[in-house]
Amino acid sequence: SLCPPPGGGCRKMETAPGAAYGAGRAGGAFDPLTFIRQPQTIARAVSWLFSIVVFGSIVNEGYMNRPSEVEQHCIFNRNPNACNYGITIGVLAFFGCMAFLALDAYFPQISSVKDRKKVVLGDIGFSAIWSFLWFVAFCFLTNQWQATDLEEDDPLKEGADAARAAIAFSFFSIFTWAAQAFLGYQRYRLGADSALFSQDYMDPSQDTAAPYSGVSGDEMEVPGSYQQPPSTGAYTSSSEGYQTQDY
Repeated sequence: SLCPPPGGGCRKMETAPGAAYGAGRAGGAFDPLTFIRQPQTIARAVSWLFSIVVFGSIVNEGYMNRPSEVEQHCIFNRNPNACNYGITIGVLAFFGCMAFLALDAYFPQISSVKDRKKVVLGDIGFSAIWSFLWFVAFCFLTNQWQATDLEEDDPLKEGADAARAAIAFSFFSIFTWAAQAFLGYQRYRLGADSALFSQDYMDPSQDTAAPYSGVSGDEMEVPGSYQQPPSTGAYTSSSEGYQTQDY
């Protein structure tokens, strides 16, 4: 709080307005509850779980063999590319979600607006690309699943549920990653529309410039120290009265 001299009371100091790209000024304390409740955190966590379901289902039960064969084949129409694509997209999405969750947690500590802008643009680009790749995965896996002969390739129906789960959560992932791209775009607009952060803003808490120094003590005059300028000798004033100068 900012307090005037004694007797004047105290008033609470106002904080500076604004936040760059949806985060507060750098140097603030990390609040786990606030972080967990953020929409982008929820979207990333859901996308992270969906990616585990997709690649986990394919890895565990996505490879089957016919009764007369020993070698296992991909359950999606015996096409290894379908299983490889689903696993690859799922694993990369898994690590991508973890990376951006870490960046979200560290984001308020980034004082440079240029660095914040790069993170937000990277989030938008990655999320948009992965939303499209999940759409491709859904179409690819669905097409191969429709062409699968379950009576011959999986007569015991052991991998059917896993294949359907991979297809379903690939479909759901399209929207969760699109939501991440949309939330990232909102953060970008929040930063781009603010005149305060359109320049090379550096957080005040990170400013290392020397504070303003006032007038030094040597230059200050002590109250009551005023001195009468010396007399020029033209006249003097005393108790005896006025005396004129002799010319």
